[in-house]
Amino acid sequence: MAARRERRAEAETYTARLKMQWHRVRVGVRRAAVDYFRGDGSDWIALGGLLLTIPLIAALTLVDSVWFSPVGLVLPIVAGGLLLRPASLLGLYAAAATALIVESVRLGPYTEGPSRVTPGVVLVVAACGFFGLLIAQFRSRVGVPWRRGGTMLFDLRERIRVQSKLPQLPGGWHREMALRPAGGQSFSGDFVVAARTNGGRTLEVVLTDVSGKGMDAGSRALLLSGAFGGLLGSLPPHAFLPAANGYLLRQDWEEGFATSIHLVLDLDSGDYELYSAGHPPGLQLSAGSGRWEEKAAEGPLLGVYDGAQFDSVKGSLRPGDVLMLFTDGLVETADRDITEGIDRLTGEADRYVAGGFHGAAWHLIEAVAKDVNDDRALLLICREGPTAQALR
Repeated sequence: MAARRERRAEAETYTARLKMQWHRVRVGVRRAAVDYFRGDGSDWIALGGLLLTIPLIAALTLVDSVWFSPVGLVLPIVAGGLLLRPASLLGLYAAAATALIVESVRLGPYTEGPSRVTPGVVLVVAACGFFGLLIAQFRSRVGVPWRRGGTMLFDLRERIRVQSKLPQLPGGWHREMALRPAGGQSFSGDFVVAARTNGGRTLEVVLTDVSGKGMDAGSRALLLSGAFGGLLGSLPPHAFLPAANGYLLRQDWEEGFATSIHLVLDLDSGDYELYSAGHPPGLQLSAGSGRWEEKAAEGPLLGVYDGAQFDSVKGSLRPGDVLMLFTDGLVETADRDITEGIDRLTGEADRYVAGGFHGAAWHLIEAVAKDVNDDRALLLICREGPTAQALR
């Protein structure tokens, strides 16, 4: 009991209470900062910090206006345009205007010497404040703070990447996918959705090319990849493209069409069906003959008209065979038609026949369409022969 009373007395000392209050302050500030940078909290921390910089800049200007120019007030103004809400930004502007007035009075008229508050300085500060306010109002209208904008875009990109991940295949099969957006951007109008259905016996893969390219098509690609991922496996294979076509028509986009190719592969037998919606044909390498054969199914573009019919083409992958699916950005350019592009692609792919196609997808895009200003995607499905399986 005596020891307990001693610990209680120690906890109630002035030093202990001070430490507890300091701990609570630190926790509160940390939570407020986390909420702010997540976009959920008040911007009082940023506003307070920027308000403190204004008198500091003004004081340095009054001490030595040669090294610390009056135009330095644009620094907190620009930062405020990125960090603050419009209402808080007006308070910051009022403080900056007050600092300019004080500097002008203390330094004297601009006609009496250099490094004074000139009309040009006032115009620069006012212009930065105007554009900062426009940026703040835009962010407020959109409802996404700048500090979360990059995180949001990163999350969207990762969602597309995860949805485009191909499932694991049983032994004897190899699959790989390479995607290269236009202009080196992070978002692409090309995407893949895939799933193993029928108890894991069947692989279904849909490769889609949304109209447009890069970030212009990225938002629509994200929406469609989620919708197509929900449809895949929920409908019989022959009903997938008609359902996807109806979904695009209901969106009523101005630039709402897309091409798509749907592979349904039996992983036990190697038999497959290809359904196409205005997409470039698939290419199959026959291990027996060493030749590439086009697999072209019939079907119109998605999102053009209702009631479209999509007829399939059938084939079979034997040990050593390879099936290659791709988007038109890989084989078609303004100065090269699709036939020439396919010939070039198969010519480059022949280099991998002897050594296997592991890691070939990325290199094929690099060799065939490295500098093409369009989204490019390439999917390889290989049924490995006994030699390749032994080497693994």
